[in-house]
Amino acid sequence: DVTCQEARQGFVVFQSPFKMSDVRLPPFRNLDDFLRGSARFSLPDPRDPARWNNRIINNLLYYQTNYLAVVMAVLLLVGYFQPLKTLLGGAVLTLIFVGFVWAAENKPFVRRVRRNYPTSCLLIILTASYFLLSLLGAMAVFLFGITFPMLLILIHASLRLRNLKNKIENKIESIGMKRTPMGLLLEALGQEQEAGS
Repeated sequence: DVTCQEARQGFVVFQSPFKMSDVRLPPFRNLDDFLRGSARFSLPDPRDPARWNNRIINNLLYYQTNYLAVVMAVLLLVGYFQPLKTLLGGAVLTLIFVGFVWAAENKPFVRRVRRNYPTSCLLIILTASYFLLSLLGAMAVFLFGITFPMLLILIHASLRLRNLKNKIENKIESIGMKRTPMGLLLEALGQEQEAGS
């Protein structure tokens, strides 16, 4: 049940039997903030990967609803032309990701690798998905339905400069006052210590 106050704030609350009892999806950021007008873009400094990583993580947290809309739009488009292979691609990626999270929670070696090399872990998940889908004949769906939206999101998150509202929202997320789906996903990939800094 969504209360009137939560509806006015633009949040949708999901109840879960797990530890996170109220995961909130942040409001959709308007197009002016996301792409046009007040949006400022700049190339990141490749000599400072920590700062670049921080920019990406904080933009992923702030624009997560917009990014979800981009992923859904591309998946709907690809799914329209290849519905079975799109479902297969989503199932394979989900199974590999859940298997990785389970291994990271239960195997100390995998947990250390996830903490020390989170980008490598993401690449391993995507590579394993790619090879499994290539065996199943769904490579095009993987490339256009999964990899293409991730590339678009990574490019936007890398180039978009943060504003004051972005910084405040991310600080609230980092101190645990508000839980979001992207925050949980970043935690599962071992990036929780980076968010909000």
